[in-house]
Amino acid sequence: MAYYIFNVRGGDASPATHLLRNKMWPVRAQEPHCDALAAGDLALVYMAAPERMFIGRAELASPVHDWTAADAEVYLSNAPCGVSLAQFEEWNPPVPMRTVLSQIDQSAGARADFEDGVVRITKEEYLTALSVAADRANPTG
Repeated sequence: MAYYIFNVRGGDASPATHLLRNKMWPVRAQEPHCDALAAGDLALVYMAAPERMFIGRAELASPVHDWTAADAEVYLSNAPCGVSLAQFEEWNPPVPMRTVLSQIDQSAGARADFEDGVVRITKEEYLTALSVAADRANPTG
């Protein structure tokens, strides 16, 4: 099992949320890690700058594959391929990247901004984001 960030650029979570709710995610063929994505892998879904917020997490149900005709009807874009998702959990409230970064060792290069759409992360980074999300969803006080 591997851990990733699916990096969403553009500032609007609506198209991303639509795809996630339909259990699919586009992945460009030239994307780093494209050939490594596999069923059972886990991903954090991240809204890039200026938001810099995690909006949820997903479990992959497939490796990258060409869209079927039915997939293409849901995903109205020029991306010809992507992954199917076994599940998606939307986080409300979203989790700020700065909060996650404040709780992990950044010496290995952890950061808030990415050029790629698929970014490999460590299990510890993934679990830290889950912990922050759980704390935000269930505040004590």
